[in-house]
Amino acid sequence: MGDFVLIDRADDAGGRAIIRHVVERSSAFVRKAAGTALGQQVVAANIDTVFLCMSLEGDFNLRRLERYLALAWESGAVPVVVLTKADRCDNLPRRLWAVESVALGVDVVAVSSSDQDGYANVLPYLVPGKTVALLGSSGVGKSTLVNHLLGKNAFETREVGADGRGRHATTRRELVLLPGGALVMDTPGMRELGMWDASAGLEQGFADVERLFASCRFSNCTHTSEPGCAVYEALAQGELSERRWQAYRKLKTEEAFAGDKASYLAEKERKYKNISKAIKQLPEKR
Repeated sequence: MGDFVLIDRADDAGGRAIIRHVVERSSAFVRKAAGTALGQQVVAANIDTVFLCMSLEGDFNLRRLERYLALAWESGAVPVVVLTKADRCDNLPRRLWAVESVALGVDVVAVSSSDQDGYANVLPYLVPGKTVALLGSSGVGKSTLVNHLLGKNAFETREVGADGRGRHATTRRELVLLPGGALVMDTPGMRELGMWDASAGLEQGFADVERLFASCRFSNCTHTSEPGCAVYEALAQGELSERRWQAYRKLKTEEAFAGDKASYLAEKERKYKNISKAIKQLPEKR
């Protein structure tokens, strides 16, 4: 969803067409394919802004948000954290501080469906001609937000289950044009968000961690047991939390593994193209 294509249409404007070319993407939000499949899945393409939606009620999870942020930065779009259900949060300032501590350099806004102006904070990001994608888990209020912006109930919404887990209401991606001229993409909730070749996204999403590496005594410091390690000094002094450091290590390991798979698939595709080219060059059988 979100790709621009060049089409051949023979007759009427509403008739059948042939896609001749897919225009190069300006951005792409990519995750590891769900399940055990070996490969990537492009969730959304040509997105200008990504609303990373997280509920302030039962879905509040900073570690998952860090994962979303890394993939959002890698996509080439600009991430904005949208905290939903603010009216149900007992301590909004504390939650905002917690999110801002991991969403470095990212705008963080809180919204609520309890009053007419509850979504006013997202309006400045809805620029005519630009595309915004809503990403997040099931039940965080993505479809509710789109319905409010459209001014009608165009998308089905469902209440969060008794166990606090969201339930799928949106079953497919859909791109809609808002009255003001901005485009909004609603997406199904994602329960799996595997890393896929996102080294640049991790570097930007964890800039506070990676800038410590330059202060280590040894340039090849592994940040495990070396003397003069700036990371462990920051941990000891409380400048870096243990949870954030462990989250970085986990995502970095996962990203490195995904990068190896990406290289394997690229090499496999290269060999396939070479074989196909060689077959085409064989003389025709008479």
